[in-house]
Amino acid sequence: MAGTARIRILPDHHDPLAQMRWVMAEVSGAICPIALPKIQIFRGHMKRKTILITGASSGLGAGMARRFAAKGCDLALCARRTDELDALKQEIAVSHPSSRVFVRSLDVSDFAQVFEVFEAFRDDLGSVDRFIINAGIGKGAPIGTGNFKANLETAQINFCAALAQCEAAVAILREQNAGHLVTISSISAVRGFRGAMSCYAATKAGLANLSEGIRLELLDTPIKVTTLFPGYILTDINRDIKNAPFRVDLDTGCDALVKAIEREPGEACVPSWPWAAMRTAMNHMPLAALKQFS
Repeated sequence: MAGTARIRILPDHHDPLAQMRWVMAEVSGAICPIALPKIQIFRGHMKRKTILITGASSGLGAGMARRFAAKGCDLALCARRTDELDALKQEIAVSHPSSRVFVRSLDVSDFAQVFEVFEAFRDDLGSVDRFIINAGIGKGAPIGTGNFKANLETAQINFCAALAQCEAAVAILREQNAGHLVTISSISAVRGFRGAMSCYAATKAGLANLSEGIRLELLDTPIKVTTLFPGYILTDINRDIKNAPFRVDLDTGCDALVKAIEREPGEACVPSWPWAAMRTAMNHMPLAALKQFS
């Protein structure tokens, strides 16, 4: 039903509840009649119980797995290194025995295997409430220095393999008509980076755009899509980077990631301070200043 409202900028368009509160507060007077949009709010799966994480053998993936297990979630964990997955499963069995943990070997560059493993996990768990597309690598070299093979591998793993994971995940979410897709991009997706980060940053920008396209596709459905833009969190990918401003330790980073994921925003920088502000600043930085971030 149409109402009347003073037209101003709405709050975060990824937050329907905030939009509704704003509209209800603003509807008064007879300044400019507008048709209030239909806002669908889905509550059935706000508590995500079953979670699939790729790249879960170490780093961010393993850190998130430990935190979701502590919250009583059942987990599907996959990576190439099954010995580390098995050790993580045993660790969680001791510390959080109520959580079921399934592990499988997965090389995300084997696209057919991605679909097989995701479907097998779905069968293990009964359904998958949340997919966290986390697998990635940090190889790379300055463009034109004879290291095309390393940059190609980065592009194939960080974008093409992520595309396969999104395809497999969203197919399951569509069948369920519910759930949450989370993609782990990077603050480097905001602008081009130099040196060994050039190709890496480009793949993360591609993943962010892909995720936004999926979000648009599923906007009026019960399926949520979140893209996270982590700043520098200490992992093997960036351990040797000398210029890593505002880098935080792994525990701090994983705490911030899980907190952001559970809010289910459309996008979020992690940790939010200082990276939410820095993301805005980076969009307007001259190249000389941007050079300091890579």
